[in-house]
Amino acid sequence: MSSSSSKRKEESHLANGGVKQSTWSKAFCSTAVWEEKDEFLDVIYWLRQIIAVILGVIWGVVPLKGFLGIAIFCVINAGLLYVYFSSFQQIDEEEYGGTWELTKEGFMTSFALFLVVWIIFYTALHFD
Repeated sequence: MSSSSSKRKEESHLANGGVKQSTWSKAFCSTAVWEEKDEFLDVIYWLRQIIAVILGVIWGVVPLKGFLGIAIFCVINAGLLYVYFSSFQQIDEEEYGGTWELTKEGFMTSFALFLVVWIIFYTALHFD
């Protein structure tokens, strides 16, 4: 057996003999325990990116334009993630630097991704 596969097996077992949950399975489990701060912040970051792509496609297809589209994106993006970490995961926000830190985690990157996807879909579908 190679050392990398045995190392992975060791990492997947906890000290109590249980199997370690994957990050994404913990992300969709409301009773998840986050041992590492960065692991939860990564989940917040990637959920934001997924929301950005989905909303960018919807805004491009609808077609939504201007400041209204940007404002609605910001409200939905921040609102969904706030509900996720405060109600679904029920984490202690102060442990992660407060509500504001969690709310802005990965926001600008998701905003840029949203704009790119929105522009591409809007242009592709509504211009000759």
